[in-house]
Amino acid sequence: MKHSKSLCATAALIFLLASCGESAPAELANIGTSKAGAGSIVRIDPALNALIAADATIEKVSGGFTFTEGPVWHRGPGHLMFSDLRNNAIHIWNNESGLSTFMQPVFEGISETNSVGSNGLNIDSQGRLVLMEHGNRRVSRRERDGSMTVLADNYQGKRLNSPNDSAYKSDGWLYFTDPPYGLAGLEDDPQRELDFNGIYRLSPDGEIQLLESSQTRPNGIAFSPDEKTLYVSNSDASNKVWMAYDVLDTGTLGVGRIFHDANQSTEEGATDGLKVDVTGNIFATGPGGVWIFNAEGTHLGTIKPDELPANVAWGDDGSTLYMTARTGLYRIKLATHGSIP
Repeated sequence: MKHSKSLCATAALIFLLASCGESAPAELANIGTSKAGAGSIVRIDPALNALIAADATIEKVSGGFTFTEGPVWHRGPGHLMFSDLRNNAIHIWNNESGLSTFMQPVFEGISETNSVGSNGLNIDSQGRLVLMEHGNRRVSRRERDGSMTVLADNYQGKRLNSPNDSAYKSDGWLYFTDPPYGLAGLEDDPQRELDFNGIYRLSPDGEIQLLESSQTRPNGIAFSPDEKTLYVSNSDASNKVWMAYDVLDTGTLGVGRIFHDANQSTEEGATDGLKVDVTGNIFATGPGGVWIFNAEGTHLGTIKPDELPANVAWGDDGSTLYMTARTGLYRIKLATHGSIP
């Protein structure tokens, strides 16, 4: 019966492509797990075939890092920037010249943890690099002359925990998460000043607003294409879920709801960084790899590079998904694409 349903769904996909004036793929990928270069792809739902071609290949583009995170494509120079969090560095990957180091160190000082560098990276409307810094416990911006501007380092006079990841809304507000991963003792660290892990937004003129304080470990963050929904992963090992919040007209958030629950997964990894494509599909790092969901929360499949990924970014022309995975940087060409900041 399940096989029949899969065949029906595949036939429906072919019909849908034809009705939209597009030709169906020459060969639709089968449901199941298949080797795909430097990793594998798990296809759960035939709808994944419209997002990832049957011959899609995972490529390892660079390696030898300590713990990669926070990738972002910089449209101006045309390169990927990503954090090597535990090596206190930011690197650049360029398709023509390969790897180079952009900034090292990020944090200068003494810390009881090795997670001191930047985590999530972003690009603002003027093309400047915005950093979520663990060691300095702040949101910062690197100016064109190389100097650093602190955008936020406290809420109501109390130091932030360790800003983790961010997403810009079209009105210029920066939404970001603040879990405790940059603190050696996490929630029990004596240097922790806030008694919650927050989701915030930061205005272009520096006003900081707390949006949510009840999510236990907010981490990856991204908007739906219409900006009416904010997705936030919860990287708590005891509550591995992705949350969805309605974005109100005021820019604040409604009550959160569980978008997808991954607590039954036995694979390694937590719910972490995520991105959304132009049609609303979510590409979210989670147990075992990058989980792909449609806008209704149906799990379509998983991209599994050879190393466990922590974050993703759209790159090149927007149809390449870059994956920061432990000691390596990976990518895969997709049949969909995302918006590049």
